[in-house]
Amino acid sequence: EELYPLSTHVARLTGVPLATNKPIVGEMAFTHESGIHAHGVMRDASTYESIRPEMVGRRRRIVIGKHSGSTAVEAALRDMGYVPDTDQLAEIVARIKQVGDAGMRVTDADIMAIADTVMDIEFTPCLKLRQFTIVSGSNAVPTASVTMLVNGGEITGAAVGNGPVDAAIRALQRSVADVGSIRLDEYRVDAITGGTDALVDVSVKLSKDGKSVTSRGARTDIIMASVEAVIAGMNRLLGEEHEDRSQNSD
Repeated sequence: EELYPLSTHVARLTGVPLATNKPIVGEMAFTHESGIHAHGVMRDASTYESIRPEMVGRRRRIVIGKHSGSTAVEAALRDMGYVPDTDQLAEIVARIKQVGDAGMRVTDADIMAIADTVMDIEFTPCLKLRQFTIVSGSNAVPTASVTMLVNGGEITGAAVGNGPVDAAIRALQRSVADVGSIRLDEYRVDAITGGTDALVDVSVKLSKDGKSVTSRGARTDIIMASVEAVIAGMNRLLGEEHEDRSQNSD
């Protein structure tokens, strides 16, 4: 049960990341997306897994994307507290596939936003960015300051980091420290277009009190894309929890 925690600990200490396709401890191990594949695992895990992920300190992960079927999407929605009817589920699946077909990773925040729209659920973000400043250079320590509106109140946070992106994320975390302790577990960058003005897609995984969420931001500015992704995830983690988001829940 300590194999995966030990592997990630060694990776952090050595600075050598685990290959995503590495057996047992890689990010893609015990991860399933394809409709038939995911459905089979949910029915009988031994169909595609020779050992239980818990034996090595892992958890099974059903990734939602363009290959996902209604069974996997419905399971993911229920984990998030949504209870769609048959027609709503079909529409949500179709929209998720559209996002995946566009070449973008489908995050938890994407799924929630789609579900909110299809099921006509109003989601009011508790965090709003009011002002953001970053200072960085060859002879300057990367420093970021941020002013946020949290449930109508204004708060400010500042931090230094190993680079402008690191400083920005640390400033965001510090600004909401009184509301909740949020940890950055994963950070990923993809260039959607080419050139120096490329559109950058940033995906992050945040966690709080055992609950995790993935979100993303897309900008030509990698720092603002990172800020956008983190704020989107924070809003979902800090937002009001609803045990039942079915259409008739109100």
